[in-house]
Amino acid sequence: MTKTRIEMHLSHDAWAKASKAEMPHTFEPMLATIADTPFSDDRWLFERKFDGVRLLVFRDGEHVELYTRNGQFRNDHFPELVELFAAQPCGRFVLDGEVVAFEGANTSFSRLQQRARISDPDKARASGIAIHFYVFDSPWMEDYDIRRIPLRERKTIIRNVLDFSGRLRYAAHRNGDGERFLQEACDKGWEGIIAKQADSPYRSGRSRRWLKLKCNAGQEMVIGGFTAPVGDRGCLGALLLGYYQGDTLRYAGRVGTGFTDDELQRLHRALAPLVRQTSPFADAPDETGVHWVRPERMAEIAFAEWTDDGQLRQPSYLGERRDKDPHEVVREQAGG
Repeated sequence: MTKTRIEMHLSHDAWAKASKAEMPHTFEPMLATIADTPFSDDRWLFERKFDGVRLLVFRDGEHVELYTRNGQFRNDHFPELVELFAAQPCGRFVLDGEVVAFEGANTSFSRLQQRARISDPDKARASGIAIHFYVFDSPWMEDYDIRRIPLRERKTIIRNVLDFSGRLRYAAHRNGDGERFLQEACDKGWEGIIAKQADSPYRSGRSRRWLKLKCNAGQEMVIGGFTAPVGDRGCLGALLLGYYQGDTLRYAGRVGTGFTDDELQRLHRALAPLVRQTSPFADAPDETGVHWVRPERMAEIAFAEWTDDGQLRQPSYLGERRDKDPHEVVREQAGG
């Protein structure tokens, strides 16, 4: 029945690009490339950029599995999503999307991180932090590999096969007018938008067929050290941050704001086992009193801009990221 529902919403040429295939049990998601200049083009569609965590969803009958883009199992962290996907009328699918938590009308990464750290299903449900899942793509649906079908028509399949009610939401898009949509996004306080070529296939890895256009500077950074606390502050003072340039970790400055007392204590416990004698940065700052750590953990950082000497200006800590490989963290913002 689902095959018929898929086929009836597609052109003959689009359906010809689908192929019968076994359900994948893992895959590398398609990733966007940062872009600086907004544009309008009828060959592109534009989606809201969500400030959440990417999840890959696999449902095979009654069995549902959730994974981050770097393969971390997340069923226990988001049990409501497991139940939601298990109740879908379509019995077998693979989805690509993002789990979010809202602060008012906007998604909040820091609020989501409070929830994402809870790995006990009962405690996660009782946390009081509601989550939602936005679906924006699918590489496979009911025995068919649909990656070669153009994006616009893949989204048509998603829209018509899934039941978007409750916590499950469809990632709506704007056709063509990216410049106005980005301005509207920034006026509303969104993180930005994603531009996608409407006829693009789904291909694993970084692509220029998907582009990120941000309203404000901000990205994940690698934690390479921390300083001792000053005054009444406990546990640690600031985090020393960096990003990879090839295999080299470059220093990008420190962040000392945006922390709660509980988060400072949690971070200190997490970083203490990673302490090392030497700096992981190729261009380490000449400072004393720094506790260097193995660069295995990441933080989401908001900041005003890059300075001319390649440092973050006015950085603020939003939360820790655990859904990527630290070596994927590169400098995204232009300038400086």
